[in-house]
Amino acid sequence: QFLVTKSLFSGCFTFTGGKDRRSGLILTIPLCTEQTSMEELSSTLDYLLGIPSDKCKARGFTVIVDGRKSQWNIVKTVVLMLQNVIPAEVSLVCVVKPDEFWDKKVTHFCFWKEKDRLGFEVILVSANKLTRYIEPCQLTDEFGGSLVYDHIDWVNKRLVFEKFTKESTSLLDELVVINDSEKSSQLDKERPPDCNFLPSLDPETVLQTGHELLSELQQRRFNGAEGGGVAWSPMDDELLAQPQVMKLLDSLREQYTKYQEVCRQRSKRSQLEDIQTKVMQVVNWLEGPGTEQLRTQWGIGDSIRASQALQQKHEEIESQHSEWFAVYVELNQQIAALLSAGDEEDLVELKGLQQQLSDVCYRQASQLESRQNVLQSAHEFHGTAQDLSQQLDGLLGMLCADVAPADGAAIQQTLKHLEEKLKSVEGALVGLREKGQVLMDQMSNQTSWSYGKDVPIDNKDNVDHIQGVMEDMQLRKQRFCVVIIDMFSCHCVNSQAVEWLGELLDALLKTHIRLGDDSQETKVLLEKHKKFVDVAQSTYDYGRQLLQATVVLCQSLRCSTRSSGDTLPRLNRVWKQFTVTTEERVHRLEMACSFHTAAEKVLVQASPDQGDLPVEVEQETYEEVETVGKALLDRLTVPVIFPDGSEQYFGSPGDMASSAEHIRDKMKLVEDRKLTLHEEDEEEEDTEKKLKALTGMISEIDYFP
Repeated sequence: QFLVTKSLFSGCFTFTGGKDRRSGLILTIPLCTEQTSMEELSSTLDYLLGIPSDKCKARGFTVIVDGRKSQWNIVKTVVLMLQNVIPAEVSLVCVVKPDEFWDKKVTHFCFWKEKDRLGFEVILVSANKLTRYIEPCQLTDEFGGSLVYDHIDWVNKRLVFEKFTKESTSLLDELVVINDSEKSSQLDKERPPDCNFLPSLDPETVLQTGHELLSELQQRRFNGAEGGGVAWSPMDDELLAQPQVMKLLDSLREQYTKYQEVCRQRSKRSQLEDIQTKVMQVVNWLEGPGTEQLRTQWGIGDSIRASQALQQKHEEIESQHSEWFAVYVELNQQIAALLSAGDEEDLVELKGLQQQLSDVCYRQASQLESRQNVLQSAHEFHGTAQDLSQQLDGLLGMLCADVAPADGAAIQQTLKHLEEKLKSVEGALVGLREKGQVLMDQMSNQTSWSYGKDVPIDNKDNVDHIQGVMEDMQLRKQRFCVVIIDMFSCHCVNSQAVEWLGELLDALLKTHIRLGDDSQETKVLLEKHKKFVDVAQSTYDYGRQLLQATVVLCQSLRCSTRSSGDTLPRLNRVWKQFTVTTEERVHRLEMACSFHTAAEKVLVQASPDQGDLPVEVEQETYEEVETVGKALLDRLTVPVIFPDGSEQYFGSPGDMASSAEHIRDKMKLVEDRKLTLHEEDEEEEDTEKKLKALTGMISEIDYFP
């Protein structure tokens, strides 16, 4: 091969594309003094003679031996070599003689003598006379012709053809072996295909080389100059080997198409096996470690912090599952792509894998979601329980606070605030029950998938915990409601009792100032005052009882009793002030009653308007009126002195002045009545004396007739 390539590049033999007058191909053999290797010449000749088709060979060859740069003995050797190699195909040998003189007799005689033995005619001809035997258009310019020929370009293209032929033939053999092996493995299911046997050449590259070569051949880029440029004259298709290239390309495409199908089948089998392996990996993990992780995580915690820790652990489990779910998504897409290809033989298996994978993944995802919902509900339940507990602790803080309502408005405000708090607690308790029921319902629907079976989960401890929390909160709420209402009611009533007693005291001092215009009215005022005192006494007694109850409640809750301790002295202080004031009021009314009774006795008994004779009034009665009246007037000017040393007057100074004026008027009336009766008594005594004197005088007159 090396010698042939070397000889071709050196131009020892060439098919220029020219033809003789019989349409036979012209073979040009340019010789030189350095060409001495007959082996190289013979190999090159054998190679070139293998290029034309049999049809072309049948038309014979015209050989031009260019001996102008060679020696006669070399020319002779080449001619004899032609006789040994292709005597039948050679029809004419034209030996182009040099300008130097050859021994014509010898050379001509020798070739002529050997004509019958050689089998072809040999003529000696000068280069300028070669056109006698061959048309000028079939000769290159070196022989005086017009045929354009580029030997180097022809050799390069020929090497491309040889390379393509060799590679395509080798590739065809390999592809046939691969395709036949694959076909055999399909017939024999038990024999695994040889997936490691691959072609040594890239079919795409070889096909591309062949298409490029065929394109150049079809465009006759080898053959002629179109649009200028150096090219060589057209040659028969047999020389250009277009049919060979086309045949090789057709065969190669056919086998390559089969090989592509083989590769597709291999890829499909490999992909199917890979999918089967990955599906089983996903299924085995989800039904094994994944299920075990979920099976051991069914608690709900006993606090919001514990539920948060369980949620964090569940998120870690979900993160691990997410990696396998991502594999599931990828596998599902791959299976869907294979199903869309529509290979009936694999549809059943692919659908089975897809169904198995989907069932396991959906079941596991459902368990993860169910577990997440349970943990979320547990977190909300514990959060609500914690908020409710804090609200109840806040109510306890209100009980334990040292601030007590100061007046009725503050009491009402506190009670309103307390009512709002209790409503909030009740709402939170209702929410706790609802969330607890939702949580228990979710847990009752939970199942664990273990070894292909649904296994119920024992949630008795969780349910007991939920019910225990709800019952505990309910009891705490009820206990606080009773205690809080009682305690704040006691606080409020105690404060109200102090306030009421203060108001009664204020009313007693400011409005209970009348002493009555007569004894009857005074007695009525006394009776009303007693009832007034009874009401105050009831208020005081009720307040003391509630204070004692408040102290007991505070002690039971271990909270401060200072507010209750402050209320009792206030209550006692107001009560003592009220008692002193009411006693003073009673004394004044009793003195007024005595005064009016004595005055009325004087005025009624000594009044001539009665229709009877005036009754003599004892001196003690006048004295009593005067004494009691003066004492009452003095009493009106004296303030009420409380136990703490403070003082307070009844009514305003004007009110006291009016009462005193009324008493003085009555005392003056009694005094006037006393003077009138005294004068009448003196007149009666004078009259009696006069009557006695007159009677005596009459008696004396009667004595002396």
